[in-house]
Amino acid sequence: MMDSSYSRNCRLDYPGKLPEAEIWKTHKTLHLKTEKSASSENAFYFGDNLSIMKLILPQYRGKIDLIYIDPPFGTGQNFAAHGEETAYEDTLLDHNFVEFLRQRLIVLKEFLSERGSLYLHIDKKIGHYVKLICDEVFGFENFINDITRIKCNPKNFSRKAYGNQTDMVLFYAKNRDKHIWNEIKVALSEEEIERLFPKSEEEQGAYTTHPLHAPGETKDGDTGKPWKGMMPPTGRHWRYQRKVLDQLEEDGLIEWSDNGNPRKKVFAKDHPGKKIQDLWEFKDKGLSYVSYPTEKNREFLKQIILHSSHPESRVMDVFAGSGSTLWSAEELGRSWIGIDQSVKSREVILGNIEACKLEANLFSLQEK
Repeated sequence: MMDSSYSRNCRLDYPGKLPEAEIWKTHKTLHLKTEKSASSENAFYFGDNLSIMKLILPQYRGKIDLIYIDPPFGTGQNFAAHGEETAYEDTLLDHNFVEFLRQRLIVLKEFLSERGSLYLHIDKKIGHYVKLICDEVFGFENFINDITRIKCNPKNFSRKAYGNQTDMVLFYAKNRDKHIWNEIKVALSEEEIERLFPKSEEEQGAYTTHPLHAPGETKDGDTGKPWKGMMPPTGRHWRYQRKVLDQLEEDGLIEWSDNGNPRKKVFAKDHPGKKIQDLWEFKDKGLSYVSYPTEKNREFLKQIILHSSHPESRVMDVFAGSGSTLWSAEELGRSWIGIDQSVKSREVILGNIEACKLEANLFSLQEK
């Protein structure tokens, strides 16, 4: 029988794939230097995230409800903010990148609480390999969604290919069906309201009508008896008891068609909103408008945080970059932990902490 830690139908093998026991070994004597202490639970760590995670794991094991990471995409490129020096290097390619990420995912899993979730943001060019690694680490049964994000406007490349307008976010739970899930609805657009609620009245606004009868006959119950001198159509029954129909009529919520057919008024203002689907449009700003390359849309991050954490939750991002995940968590009242080894990232994050007068503990990785 196939080991459940692997994908449903295959395992990804490649040169240099370490046994899990080897990943946990530490080959240097490292410690964390406290740069600043604060009363807050928030913390930013500067240095290699794998080394730092091993050091802080005893403190945070099983205490993180939400991890979002936006790691390098294995592009082989260097990235810089507008007109500045390189902010970080994305030079690991192919199996080297996959193993780099796998090692960190194995450690990250230990941080998640029993109700925790991981959102891994990745490019589609490498994402299918990353999906297999995530299945190995978290178990394919804990895969929840592959979210497609529209990241930019349509492109007009000269190469012989379709434009690359989207990337992907892999959503895993530590324990499927035990993970935090806040069902957040989104309001209908004006176009949807016009299409779905084509009628209107002065006091209540846009509305449509629904039948007052449903499939299936009721032989002995109240919903199978005459109302207003009429029976429900053959093979159907009233959706409500007759006293409820009387109340709807009294409240002005029944509209009679030209041929005398009663229908219930349903108003757009009472619509509960739509369930969010797995196609998201959250475009990033161009390099001219951000302080750090690959800086992500805050509303995109807030949607993730609102769905998969509670106000008392702790949010973690070990590829913190610009700190957008941290600031989004802060704005939503969550505590946070950030890690990054980029000097530019440290500069941007510490600058924002100071400018916004945030309380945060600051640490840097040191070799003894």
